Amino acid sequence: MTDTMLSESLASARRRLTEALAAAGRPADAARLLAVSKTKPAGMIREAWRLGQREFGENYVQEALEKQAELADLEDIVWHFIGPLQANKTRAVAEHFDWVHSVDREKVARRLNDQRPEALRPLEVCLQVNVSGEASKAGIGFDELEDLAGKVLALPRLRLRGLMAIPAPADGLARQREPLARLRLALDALRRRFPEAPLDTLSMGMSDDLEAAVLEGATLVRLGTAIFGTRDTSRR
Repeated sequence: MTDTMLSESLASARRRLTEALAAAGRPADAARLLAVSKTKPAGMIREAWRLGQREFGENYVQEALEKQAELADLEDIVWHFIGPLQANKTRAVAEHFDWVHSVDREKVARRLNDQRPEALRPLEVCLQVNVSGEASKAGIGFDELEDLAGKVLALPRLRLRGLMAIPAPADGLARQREPLARLRLALDALRRRFPEAPLDTLSMGMSDDLEAAVLEGATLVRLGTAIFGTRDTSRR
């Protein structure tokens, strides 16, 4: 992808988000664009940064660390880890990321807390919920959510911000909205249960269901191919 193509695709993604927010009757700044840059080279991330994008999502720890080292001069870049998180990778994530969207076990949360350097601000965390009940998907069930949230809120080096989900693909706006609405209601319930917590984040919505997610209150939408083009799955 050329720099011109990236500029056009990023502008198109921003326009799509703006239009979705307007259609939902929400303020233009109610949701942010998270550019999912997994498998994309650091040079492409640098160009997106030059075009004003600041938040980037990565799925693979080693790949992300290499890109972070190459882009270390971009002091205001914000790194989100959005992939499945194995316990043996928590130290690298705790030391090098600003956000983690995929916490779904107390063990992982405790390791992230214990390994987060004191010199850094607390790690921003979302709990991943398996909203569609898919056996192949990571995430906790709705019935486990309150217990895990309470445990994460007790960890001083983590800051629980909200919930994340990757729903099963669905056709049509109404069907897409159903699992996203359940996630929104779950966050509302957590806010009532833990009124002191900064629970302001719904990380949901990708290329196929952005409009449905915005209608259901998404505050972070994750777009990858819509910005950077088709992924090279051989890059890991």
